[in-house]
Amino acid sequence: MRTHEEGGPADLEERGWQALATEGAGAEFYREVLDDTVMMLLPGGLVLDGRAAIIEAMSGPPWSTYRIERLTEHHPTTDTGLVTYEVVARRGHGPEYAALIGSLYVRRPSGWRLTFHQQTPGRARAGDH
Repeated sequence: MRTHEEGGPADLEERGWQALATEGAGAEFYREVLDDTVMMLLPGGLVLDGRAAIIEAMSGPPWSTYRIERLTEHHPTTDTGLVTYEVVARRGHGPEYAALIGSLYVRRPSGWRLTFHQQTPGRARAGDH
């Protein structure tokens, strides 16, 4: 298993999924990691703009299971980190959710902060990157 810098963008992304799979932990985690200026583009045309809207959205039911695949971390500059991956997740006995995800982090004096996140439903096919 590939390891990433503790507290770095990929580590925060993995910790975010852990929080979202733990009752009541999602909102608290994102309260700490979201940048002051943040936006999320989610399936179905849902746009979450601003910390308050995102923290509220992270208060929903936890994921029962999740699997992160093909996690990569890129640094276009020393103060930006782009994390991309596939996720397959499920809530309770509901349908499986699969998405391609991209998250952009910025380094602030207080540490890495999430400033942009996008989920595209579906999965890459074998051999795609």
